[in-house]
Amino acid sequence: MIGILGATGSVGAAATAHLHRLGAGPLRLGARRREPLHRLAADLPGATTVEVDVRDPVALATFCAGCTLVVNCAGPTYELKETVAAAALTAGAHCVDVAGDDPVQEALAARGLAGTDRTVLLSAGTLPGLSSILPRWLATEEFDKADALTAWVGGVEHCSPVVAVDMMLSLQTGGAGGQAYGEANAAWRAGAARSRILRPLEDADAPMFTGPVALQPFLSAETRRLAQSLRLHDVDWFNVYPGPQVRNLLAALPVAARENADRADLARRMIRAADLDLAGRSPYYQMVFTMRGVRDGVPAERTAVLRVPSSYRLTGLLGALAAVAVLSGDVPEGVHYTAEVLDPGAVVAALHASGEPSLLRVVSGGHDADTEEGSL
Repeated sequence: MIGILGATGSVGAAATAHLHRLGAGPLRLGARRREPLHRLAADLPGATTVEVDVRDPVALATFCAGCTLVVNCAGPTYELKETVAAAALTAGAHCVDVAGDDPVQEALAARGLAGTDRTVLLSAGTLPGLSSILPRWLATEEFDKADALTAWVGGVEHCSPVVAVDMMLSLQTGGAGGQAYGEANAAWRAGAARSRILRPLEDADAPMFTGPVALQPFLSAETRRLAQSLRLHDVDWFNVYPGPQVRNLLAALPVAARENADRADLARRMIRAADLDLAGRSPYYQMVFTMRGVRDGVPAERTAVLRVPSSYRLTGLLGALAAVAVLSGDVPEGVHYTAEVLDPGAVVAALHASGEPSLLRVVSGGHDADTEEGSL
């Protein structure tokens, strides 16, 4: 039995659909409201539904009982932290969390649950998750030794209430040791994190993005782990904001957080800002990775581009792929970050076979090059 919490949300519904497509199951669908659950289950023969609030310990324990694996698509992740993973482990189940960053890993370790004989995969989403898997794939497929990476990641799409709250909470948590999820204007230089060496840009150009955008340099805990794992000398990461409304609100959030502004009101403003930026445009989310290194003994440069209409559906897909990998015995026991244990090549192949409307391509040379090496 595979339990899916938050099954009726954008991420949960996509994870449910892909698990069904992949033949995994039977499926137990969990969410707070009955009618959306019944509508979702109507197209899934054999699926069962359970009304559950993940903040209710008894209801959560009841949901997890009898499951082999629980996929957590509920949130906000920085409020729930290890709640779902701990409940799944207590019930003897594996767990895949499409979010769940350093605070979850640390909390599980503090509770003595990190050394379990079950598997917990954290950060099994688009970002964090694919944001580290795709550079690993690029390094493996295109280089003998990768030395540097520049990333441009962002787009315009609707903002869910859960994401809105998590974006605000990430200013104060999400990283290791109780720190924020990442550091603005920081970068990786000469094999180490360096603060305040980049600056945000307005009305800038970003490769493969149309029109002027705002760029916010950002060094996350995930990117630090990526740089260390690949032994990269330099990494520049830019969050890309094609619309002004979200960018302006994000710029004001640190002050609002320090002044303890009403969280619900800020979430509504974030959702509204995303809708304003999206007005008259087709939603999309894009990741552009330019990597430099050595191939066949000579300097080389490659750019990988992934473009999808929804990061939410992409997160659901990766969550489903992570669940199947755990059930297949392809992931070791213990608590892991998804990008560090899944096979990047297998993930890219599964992305190609998923039926999701996506385009992943690699071009030779820099991001301005026109030569296409391959596409999915």
